[in-house]
Amino acid sequence: MKLSRPVSWFLLAFGVWSWFIWITFAKNLWQDGSGLAFDDAGHPTAYFWVHLLLAIASFLLGTAIGVIGFRGLRALAGDRTGAPGTSGAPDAADAPGSPDGLAAPASRGGRGAA
Repeated sequence: MKLSRPVSWFLLAFGVWSWFIWITFAKNLWQDGSGLAFDDAGHPTAYFWVHLLLAIASFLLGTAIGVIGFRGLRALAGDRTGAPGTSGAPDAADAPGSPDGLAAPASRGGRGAA
């Protein structure tokens, strides 16, 4: 499956945005002085652990989405520049017809004709 250029750029931008947002969030959570993230003794609270796990999961998902976007852009650039193994033409498997990519024989008209 190939992604379009706008979709690939969107996914890559989303990945970069995730890195910025969730790393900033984790830093702010670590430096929290409101009493939500750490109790009076300085130990992490349930609020801290839940939000840290949320940030880690979101960071990892954003990274995966960004990688998909990057790979989509790289595949499009490879098609455009004629990188080895890419001709820019559809693969034989994309050709209409049977699953092996070969075109189905043309019908000679009439019933039962082979």
